[in-house]
Amino acid sequence: MATAKKAPAKKAPAKKAAPAKKVAAKKAAPAKKVAPAKKVAAKKAAPAKKVAAKKVAPAKKVAAKKAPAKKRTPNAAFMKPLTLSPALAAVVGDKPLPRTEIVSKLWVYIKAKGLQDKVNKRMINADDKLKAVFGKAQVSMFEMAGLIGKHIVK
Repeated sequence: MATAKKAPAKKAPAKKAAPAKKVAAKKAAPAKKVAPAKKVAAKKAAPAKKVAAKKVAPAKKVAAKKAPAKKRTPNAAFMKPLTLSPALAAVVGDKPLPRTEIVSKLWVYIKAKGLQDKVNKRMINADDKLKAVFGKAQVSMFEMAGLIGKHIVK
């Protein structure tokens, strides 16, 4: 039995030694705080490399701009002449025109007659000829193209 008493006595000092190791581990933790400071220094060095890369990139783009650019060809669907209704032909003309020309000739007519609203330039005040095309007295310039579509025969 005497040996049984000695065994618990040896275990008790071993338990006290374990908390001492935990304290040592806590002291090691502040050393980890020093490591992020090194990462910050590394991050500061990284943008300097990126700046150097940006200085090199525009030189390559300038060389690409010197090459002659291809001339853009218009889409054939936009250039197709369309026949007009009699109401729209009274404003723009009798000849078949592409949609782009119809809109530009309408603007020439609007500017020549002073039909653009004085306060809100986006609104167009229709005269008798344009009322037949638009169907109302005042139209927004954004809905004008949609209202023209009703008077175009494809």
